[in-house]
Amino acid sequence: MSGYSKLFEQMLEQSHKMARAFNPALESFQVHGFDKLIPTMPKDFIEMMWGNTFNREGLDAKTRLLVVLAGLTVLGAQADTQFKLTVRHALEAGATEREIAEVIYQMAMLGGIPAMTRALELAQAVFDERHRNEEDGG
Repeated sequence: MSGYSKLFEQMLEQSHKMARAFNPALESFQVHGFDKLIPTMPKDFIEMMWGNTFNREGLDAKTRLLVVLAGLTVLGAQADTQFKLTVRHALEAGATEREIAEVIYQMAMLGGIPAMTRALELAQAVFDERHRNEEDGG
């Protein structure tokens, strides 16, 4: 085992010990629905932060967010909150549901069918919530 691996293992064990000391339930605690607590950034802000405002010759925010979705999909769409937030931000940046689905489908070649399926489930949850909000007038 390398020195770095040993250090990393020690850091992980320390964090687990600290979580157990604070509250034993924290060690396996996961917040479901946490993504709903974080607001979607306005399109202008997204473009400023990840688009062409500071890098006029680079990718626009929509493309960058689609690339992030591709990466998250290939990794197995394990980070539900981050994935859903990225889908929401991609939609806000101008991506269509079809474009998001196409990016996810394409990643099946690299991440596998289970990763693609999980990513589609998460994206569909965001699409469904968005449609419900539109129907409710919000």
